[in-house]
Amino acid sequence: MHCEVTTIDAIEAVPADPWNALVGSDHPFLRHEFLHALEATGAVTPETGWSPRHLLVWQDGSLVAAMPRYAKDHSYGEYVFDWAWADAWERAGGEYYPKGLTAVPYTPVPGPRVLLSREAQRQDVLRALAAQCCNDDQSSWHLLFADDAEVDDWLQVHPQLIERHAVQFQWQDRGFGDFEGFLAAMTSKRRKEIRRERRRVGEQGLVMHRLAGTHIDDAALEHFYRCYRITYMERGQHPYLPRAFFQRLRERMPESLLLVQARLEGQPVASALCLQGSHTLYGRYWGSEVEADCLHFETCYYQGIEHCLAHGLVRFDPGTQGEHKLVRGFAPRRLRSLHHIAHPEFHRAVARFCKEERGYIEAYHRQALTRLPFRQPENQQ
Repeated sequence: MHCEVTTIDAIEAVPADPWNALVGSDHPFLRHEFLHALEATGAVTPETGWSPRHLLVWQDGSLVAAMPRYAKDHSYGEYVFDWAWADAWERAGGEYYPKGLTAVPYTPVPGPRVLLSREAQRQDVLRALAAQCCNDDQSSWHLLFADDAEVDDWLQVHPQLIERHAVQFQWQDRGFGDFEGFLAAMTSKRRKEIRRERRRVGEQGLVMHRLAGTHIDDAALEHFYRCYRITYMERGQHPYLPRAFFQRLRERMPESLLLVQARLEGQPVASALCLQGSHTLYGRYWGSEVEADCLHFETCYYQGIEHCLAHGLVRFDPGTQGEHKLVRGFAPRRLRSLHHIAHPEFHRAVARFCKEERGYIEAYHRQALTRLPFRQPENQQ
């Protein structure tokens, strides 16, 4: 198959329907509406260090594949940390930035990174994309949090890519039925502790509510954003995403939104905003105006698990990091990213680092599996 690859500097240069036809139903972060909201509201622009360079693959005039891509002037908002690589290269007299990046901005969510039609030949498409991404025009190109099968295919067509491993924590339904069934699969100790945590939230007068889609009104969205800003302000940072971004999501893709609210005396005091696909709930944005015991666990974890069990979603991805998720039923999942480093000697140094790091990651993953709260058969994942 002959592939023609073109580059666009804004997602709006391609209509939403043909782009979304490539995405599938379980990946809201890759939808045209989500990526366009980032660009249209100023979160992803050259001024913020994110210059869109999306790639489109055509066959006989039809769009058969697409891949989000950015030229980055920094490494913020990525969650696969390469600051040390940048520092080493610049100390040696090189220029690390701008670099190439394929990822969902500000969102460490695993999933496909190359969006393919049924007619596309994956190997041909990847070869054509590699010719665009793995060249010497930039110091490097990074493909973050791709599906395992896609990583394997990339390594087949471009084996020089450096593989880097990481661990996230995800919940998966194993036929629990409901939340009590989920708890029943745990050891007695952890079952009692989770019940105590949930009871403690109610003892403080907090009442939980879940609002989906169009039921998220202006007041609820405004309160959520106030909480979201607090999370960043507590660290002395500005939030990555503006209020207009979330407003746009509610307008353009309300079916993908779930808002969890904690209310005290009828007034909201904490919020967590999730996105959902056909099989997966993705927890991403959280904040609270009050300090309350166990409120974060209830708002960000237990409410999401309940929602999944009530609506037939089989996975819950609550976001990156956080070993405290282990004892609450979120199992460690190994994720892989790929990296092209243009300079041969720098490439070898980074490859050595990633190989050594991988040993630590694998050991950590094995150790994390032993800390899951399920009775023995559930731990053998």
